[in-house]
Amino acid sequence: MNTLVTMLASATPVASGWTAHTLWLRRRLNVARRDPLTGLRTREAFTRRATTLLRDPHAVVVLADVDRFKQINDTFGHAAGDALLKATADRLAHHVGRSGVVGRLGGDEFAAVLIDDRGSAADLLAVLHGSLARPVDGQEPAVHTTVSLGWVRTTDFPGDDLSGLLRRADEAMYAAKHARAGAGRAGLGRLFATVTGRRAGRTGARTDAPVAKVAA
Repeated sequence: MNTLVTMLASATPVASGWTAHTLWLRRRLNVARRDPLTGLRTREAFTRRATTLLRDPHAVVVLADVDRFKQINDTFGHAAGDALLKATADRLAHHVGRSGVVGRLGGDEFAAVLIDDRGSAADLLAVLHGSLARPVDGQEPAVHTTVSLGWVRTTDFPGDDLSGLLRRADEAMYAAKHARAGAGRAGLGRLFATVTGRRAGRTGARTDAPVAKVAA
């Protein structure tokens, strides 16, 4: 009996040490999977979670890209650019919600998978447009730019994996970006990828994604 008690007593510190080490490793992994600036998932962590979410028939894949981001950094400095990225990330995460996932793929490019069980993705993205248009609190001088969005429903392309869906969303996003540039020269305000996006539509990408204006 004494021997058993002695063995248990000696094993307790070892078990506690392993528990602490496991918790430390878990924290380190969580940190490694998060972008240090925005707190969003990194590309690898996003891909892992997004692939799981794509099993849901209501999944929608979204790409977002901040327009003229290099010019903003060059003109206003990296602090202004970082503030814009952080605000964009926070607003994307808020609108996607806990049922979906948002990641920073790199630079000024973001990706998301949201679960659209009500069939209202277009309305949700229109609301997101308004959210992204709000100024970044406390930022001086004010920086004005736009964010182009492209999206696809997974059910429209059942044979595509995440990579293929992101590629289609990318086509729609750049159609939106080009539509914004063309209509901007004509002095129009709120933009949607429609006529200019038909080429992307012929390749299968949706072209009704809104172009969101960010007043930062």
